[in-house]
Amino acid sequence: MPGKKLSTYHRKRDLERSGEPSGGEPGDEPRFVAQKHDASSPHYDFRLEVDGVLKSWAVPKGPSLDPREKRLATPTEDHPLDNVEFEGGIPEGYGAGTVVVWDTGTYCNDTERGGEPVAMADGLSAGHVKVWLDGEKLRGAFALSRTDFRGREQWLLVKVDDEGADRRRNPVSTQPESVLTGRTNDERR
Repeated sequence: MPGKKLSTYHRKRDLERSGEPSGGEPGDEPRFVAQKHDASSPHYDFRLEVDGVLKSWAVPKGPSLDPREKRLATPTEDHPLDNVEFEGGIPEGYGAGTVVVWDTGTYCNDTERGGEPVAMADGLSAGHVKVWLDGEKLRGAFALSRTDFRGREQWLLVKVDDEGADRRRNPVSTQPESVLTGRTNDERR
């Protein structure tokens, strides 16, 4: 099934030329990754492992630890699981620019409806999920909620007000480096 889910991803790229991942195996626990992507419009790619692929959103301002801040998250095509560790330069064409793994780790699905657990795929289909991230920079609960803006599907990424919330700390501006290599996007060029 992941092969079919990745058809848009494969159609948009020449993977031999770009060196981007094309597959991967599920982790013992569901994983997440936030990649800093210095493309024509710099942004962060936020991805959650769901049913054999990485569900993906482009977050222009990056994740915030301040529960008062709502971050726009534009859905993108599903990505292969190997993307949780992908860093490098993507040549001209789709998504040209440098990519670093800004944060990664595992997550737990905390989505509920009426006090009952909701599967990730069902929550995403219904337009709302709540996840507990266990990364180096991102910890605690985050909510993703779908909204329509002028007929276009958008999502909002919001930090839940819990022990991981911090209204003063802004790792997007103070910690630009990769959690895997310690390098920044400028050092990946």
